[in-house]
Amino acid sequence: MLAVAAIARLLPWALVRAGGRLFGLAFYAFDATHRRVTLENLEAAFPLRTPAERRAIARGVFAHFGRVVVELLKFSALPPGEMMRMVEFEGEERVRQALARGRGVLLFTGHFGYWEMDGIVHAIELGPIGVLARPLDNPHLSAFLERVRQCTGNTVIYRRGALRRVMRTLEANQAVAILIDQHILGPDAVYVDFFDRPAATTSALAALALRTGAPVIPVFSIPIAGGRYRMIYEHPVEPPRSDSPEAIREFTQRCTDVLEMYVRRHPELWLWMHRRWRDEGRAAEPLRGMFPPAARDAEIDAGT
Repeated sequence: MLAVAAIARLLPWALVRAGGRLFGLAFYAFDATHRRVTLENLEAAFPLRTPAERRAIARGVFAHFGRVVVELLKFSALPPGEMMRMVEFEGEERVRQALARGRGVLLFTGHFGYWEMDGIVHAIELGPIGVLARPLDNPHLSAFLERVRQCTGNTVIYRRGALRRVMRTLEANQAVAILIDQHILGPDAVYVDFFDRPAATTSALAALALRTGAPVIPVFSIPIAGGRYRMIYEHPVEPPRSDSPEAIREFTQRCTDVLEMYVRRHPELWLWMHRRWRDEGRAAEPLRGMFPPAARDAEIDAGT
């Protein structure tokens, strides 16, 4: 990865993007397991599309994520001014209005588009954020990714002791970002519909919104013409009405619906090779309370 990063940083953007695309398509050709998962997910999500159309989307997915990796390596080494010349913002005033309330802001997205780049430039335009994440299995690669995420002043918040750090970040009137599109296990999972299929989803976002009163804003990053990127901040999602399981599930469903809207618009930009849907016939278990007492060292599920 260090070698790829060094090469990417020396190459012009056109070659970086082309190389990333070829990198992703090579995985499509040789990674039969993830290709199969991707096609199965696309068939379930888009049953009316032809097999050829779904294969084209699948190739686009792999090509996109190949680009994501290589472009991120180059982008994260740019000076801040050059980063900002490559991006445009839409709806960022919603974050400023939320921060004006003094309770911080909760940002959520999925493994969609250029979410890592969004976090990097958000710190420049709107202030640093705390990024909820799991460490990667490879500790050296995990440390490398942490440096990339923190290159403009952000912090990475890992699961152990996460609640305390999240609360401190919000109390400092900063943003916390969380991904909501990975399958999770445990008593804090809530089942919501995603592409008309039940998907186990983290309830941490609902819990934090209830506990802190921080506004909740969906965030998405998409490629646009000229090799640039658009960072989109959608309208805030109304917080849960109460801490009842029904209210938590309804809020999580509304957040998931926003993500699904973007994935339907740009299906090639989402991580279809992830086994998002599991135990589809299982009924949702009652939530056992959002967070343990403050004295306990709580953990929060978050995607990488």
